[in-house]
Amino acid sequence: MGPGPSDVSERVLKALSQQTVGHLDPSFVTLMDEIKSLLQYAFQTKNELTIPVSAPGSAGMETCFMNLVEPGDKALVCINGVFGGRMKEVASRAGAKVTALEFEWGEAVDPAKVEAALKADPDISIVAFVHAETSTGVRSDAKAICALAQQHNCLSIVDAVTSLGGIDLNVDEWGIDAIYSGTQKCLSCTPGLAPVSFSQKAVDRIKARSGKSDSWFLDLNLVMGYWGEGVKRAYHHTAPVNSLYALHEALLILHEEGLENAWQRHSQHHNALVAGLDSLGIKMLVDADIRLPELNTVAIPEGIDDAAVRSALLQRFDLEIGAGLGKFAGNAWRIGLMGNGCNKQNVMHCLSALGTVLAEQGHDCDPAAATTAAEATYA
Repeated sequence: MGPGPSDVSERVLKALSQQTVGHLDPSFVTLMDEIKSLLQYAFQTKNELTIPVSAPGSAGMETCFMNLVEPGDKALVCINGVFGGRMKEVASRAGAKVTALEFEWGEAVDPAKVEAALKADPDISIVAFVHAETSTGVRSDAKAICALAQQHNCLSIVDAVTSLGGIDLNVDEWGIDAIYSGTQKCLSCTPGLAPVSFSQKAVDRIKARSGKSDSWFLDLNLVMGYWGEGVKRAYHHTAPVNSLYALHEALLILHEEGLENAWQRHSQHHNALVAGLDSLGIKMLVDADIRLPELNTVAIPEGIDDAAVRSALLQRFDLEIGAGLGKFAGNAWRIGLMGNGCNKQNVMHCLSALGTVLAEQGHDCDPAAATTAAEATYA
């Protein structure tokens, strides 16, 4: 129950173990087309260029920047946590002239400040931000920010590593131009793949580049030949065949449940967890209106040993929760409720185990009362 990877279901593990076939085998090409279709459903898009990059979520980030940024392009990068900062680093390496718009940790990106920055510099051509900041547990208003990007003739690049499959996300309706995610969060697949999707406007820019991307492996002008539909597949790289089996199964599970039902499930179990944590005297660090249900950032009670608690949970209760990052290091825990791991049994186990360890460290709390409070939300 940390910030990822999340628990992987038996169905996905079984799919992972199936016989490996060639990456250009006709049966595998058929599977690739199905994965594209299922990813389009997950992203809520009709974008033709919707594929899983054969590398982790960070490679999805690089795919967006290395293909859309040419040296000298001006990019507005919004930073409200670790991964916004990483966006800035990658944009700079891609050759962008970056304007960093920084916000306090635990706060969402403010669309009004984005608008002011775009008005102040009409030459900005890219707006980049994190939809669900994994380091803080904050959700920013992707719809509003992407609308501003469109109004100012900018392309939007969105980090949806922790949001895909967990909270409301609609690529086409919100006008997102480039988006990337990871398989190990709310999709509950194994780590190692990065779903991405690009609007036609973004594809047109990629095809019209004046120079080649600095990354051969992530160059979409080459990768498109392998993932293209209705054309002969051109060899680009040996795809991680079994990992793609697993992703296909994870996406089938999401499709069977239904996106809206998945979003509701994450919200329901989040509410139960919050009620139980409140009973234990543990406070949320993020305001309710911008809080991620799948990534809960909580304040460590005064006088409690951060590392000792996490170690006891892991060794005695087989339960992992995440440490704080950056400004939250040593002051916060990150409790994940993602995908297959987002269920009532995990909520109750977490509250009981955490309450027991905290009580042993001298914190005034009642584990039984915490599980009762959570149970009341389900009723």
